[in-house]
Amino acid sequence: MTQPRSEFLKTVIDRGFLHQCTDLEALDAAAMSGRIAAYIGFDCTADSLHVGNLVSIMMLRWLQRTGHRPIVLMGGGTTKVGDPSGKDEVRKLLSETDIARNMAGIKLAFAKFLSFGQGKTDAVMVNNADWLDRLEYIPFLREYGRHFSVNRMLGLDSVKLRLEREQPLTFLEFNYMILQAYDFLELARRQGCVLQMGGSDQWGNIVGGVDLGRRIEDRALFGLTTPLITTASGAKMGKTAQGAVWLNDDRLPAYDYWQFWRNTEDSDVGRFLRLFTELPLAEIDRLEKLRGQELNEAKKTLANAATALCHGEAAARDAAETARKTFEEGGLAEGLPTVTFAAAQFAQGIEAFRVVVEAGLAKSNGEARRLIRQGGVRLNDAVMTDEMQKITHRDLGAGGTLKISVGGKRHALVRIGLPA
Repeated sequence: MTQPRSEFLKTVIDRGFLHQCTDLEALDAAAMSGRIAAYIGFDCTADSLHVGNLVSIMMLRWLQRTGHRPIVLMGGGTTKVGDPSGKDEVRKLLSETDIARNMAGIKLAFAKFLSFGQGKTDAVMVNNADWLDRLEYIPFLREYGRHFSVNRMLGLDSVKLRLEREQPLTFLEFNYMILQAYDFLELARRQGCVLQMGGSDQWGNIVGGVDLGRRIEDRALFGLTTPLITTASGAKMGKTAQGAVWLNDDRLPAYDYWQFWRNTEDSDVGRFLRLFTELPLAEIDRLEKLRGQELNEAKKTLANAATALCHGEAAARDAAETARKTFEEGGLAEGLPTVTFAAAQFAQGIEAFRVVVEAGLAKSNGEARRLIRQGGVRLNDAVMTDEMQKITHRDLGAGGTLKISVGGKRHALVRIGLPA
């Protein structure tokens, strides 16, 4: 099609969000003719979203900023089933208590990115358990299940790849596509929703909802997906050696979040600025042309802007200042993650590997020992080689603090309570 006329789709395309759309021209016309409502679903599989979810969240944010209404669908019902997309194994079944706890944690992220309320473009949050939990099995199958071809479902990537790898696919998971399609129809009825968005792995599920709306009520519904975001080196977005890059403060400090963006690969800077910040495109074009040391300034701009969106302007400034003191001045910046030990623990000294684990820089004693043996751990910038080395009061620097580092990107401060 020609360049879209609606501000929403212009933004989606210009900033690199578009992968597939069921009918781009018709969706553009709908967005031009009035306000549309669109949704993205989020299952409650963890108590925080992570950077891998950020493309979807930014899509909802741009939808709202361009005059439309975002709907956040919490998967209180579908989480009980489990989406097989992108998985080689059966998802763990969570209890009602687990799902409720995870949902409460996930909700925290959206308040940072979207404006909720009663206004015409204010976001709304709904829970699909409100309708899925009340479904009667036989009536649901007769009314909706008959519109789904098993032949077609077996051809979907989420199913086909699992079967090709000879991994089990339960009948419970096989139902997920039908439930997601029904979600779309219910949101069309309840909220006037006409568009479902999601990652490219959701294409089959989304098209199922578009088709169901047409078959059941002759509704004109649309689907739009975003590309799978990987780094230039091929790594999955939001995954690091230390684990997921979480959006909630209690799962990942703002400083570590800032550092994740600051360490973006050179060739990803422009793309990530378009996707994960709201900087003007002209400014992004200028920044991505920078080279050498100047490109590091572009990475700091990315880190500042992305962190400000997720954690606020003050947290972004503090993180940038912490990094400046730590890496440019060689000091022990106060903004780093901090762990404090009682003085009694260090009367005879405490093993270095235990300090690494307590500081959150390794997940287990075994991992910490391996990192030390490989020279990956530094104490006050000096490489450690003895995993059994004991840390005592003599290792404290000015202010009764020492810095412990893993690799070039992960740092923490260790404070030790001095004897009275």
